[in-house]
Amino acid sequence: SPFSKHVGSGSGSPAMGPSFTLRSQLENVQETGIAVGLSSTGLAGDRLRNHAGPTGRPGETTMAIRAEYIWIDGTEPLPYVRSKTKIIDDSENLPIWGFDGSSTNQAPGDNSDCVLRPVFSCPDPIRGGDDVLVLCDVCLPDGEMTPHPSNSRAACVEVYEKYADQEPVFGIEQEYTFFLEGRPLGWPVEGYPAPQGPYYCGVGAIEIAGRDIVEAHTKACMDAGLAISGTNAEVMLGQWEFQIGPVNTVAAADQVWMARYLLYRVAENFGVDASVAAKPIKGDWNGAGAHTNFSTNAMREGYDAVITACEALGAEGKPAEHIAGYGLGSEERLTGAHETQRYDQFNYGVSDRGASVRIPWQVHLDQKGYIEDRRPNANMDPYVVTRLITNTCCEALA
Repeated sequence: SPFSKHVGSGSGSPAMGPSFTLRSQLENVQETGIAVGLSSTGLAGDRLRNHAGPTGRPGETTMAIRAEYIWIDGTEPLPYVRSKTKIIDDSENLPIWGFDGSSTNQAPGDNSDCVLRPVFSCPDPIRGGDDVLVLCDVCLPDGEMTPHPSNSRAACVEVYEKYADQEPVFGIEQEYTFFLEGRPLGWPVEGYPAPQGPYYCGVGAIEIAGRDIVEAHTKACMDAGLAISGTNAEVMLGQWEFQIGPVNTVAAADQVWMARYLLYRVAENFGVDASVAAKPIKGDWNGAGAHTNFSTNAMREGYDAVITACEALGAEGKPAEHIAGYGLGSEERLTGAHETQRYDQFNYGVSDRGASVRIPWQVHLDQKGYIEDRRPNANMDPYVVTRLITNTCCEALA
């Protein structure tokens, strides 16, 4: 779990602002409203521009870099990640940008402009140098930066700021499945591989498929400064997981989206698709989830708060509200088998991977720590999931 190094005997997490600056920057850079990536020290001569620079003098030399603007589109029932490249002079002042919303299911053709507002950036580990990745939320072109209806980040920020004094912290376990030519990576052209059993955290050419892609993705996340906590092969052949956290409500969602972007880009280079389908293969095969670990300062100090959070998640109306926001495919994945509780039932228990919410054994032993909500699907919107859990649990703990 991404929480294992963070709770228990420790004193808990420091509070972090809604736009999380990278861990590699924390010792040198004070957090600001928009996190920006640090430039590397080298200058590439072929990337210098000769034009009117900051002082307006023609011929002044400035540095040109590539900024990959990334956003979440409006496709339903599940959105796509989109991106395009902007050439800018530096990464310290990231401008807003626009795009054709009629091509992303976010606007009609006769009123198609949408606005990209930078909210989080980091070094681009694929291009290298001083290039950056820029995660944006989508706004309406009304001059007021009104969040677009597809913009789920704005509501997440609002809830986080409401309960920031409780220092909510998340660790998200993102599962996914590699596909090649319409079947999971490593599966035979016809039929099925050997039954599940040896693949979870497996080692060897028969037990594992896609490790080279996973290693490249892990290195990319680390080079980008994301709070990636670990990776492992999952229960089904061709299925893997990475963990992001522990970071705050908004930062966790920002970084899961950024890590997903990097996963898709790295897999693209290998000619492989990375799927976050909740039940990629029907039958006696595990689904793919996004187990979500959660903690507040009160939970990190005492067990009563841990139980209060669990009870809040099971309160009247809350299980249905959360399942509705936990992604597509709950009925297929949350069946009561394959380490799940049924989607229409709720329970919690110590060390119980068949529960809706698990209390880790170490937390029970230490009488403080965190909980794991096992219901979110791999295709969930992390802004929605972290908002729901923060609101439900922090409201009960207030």
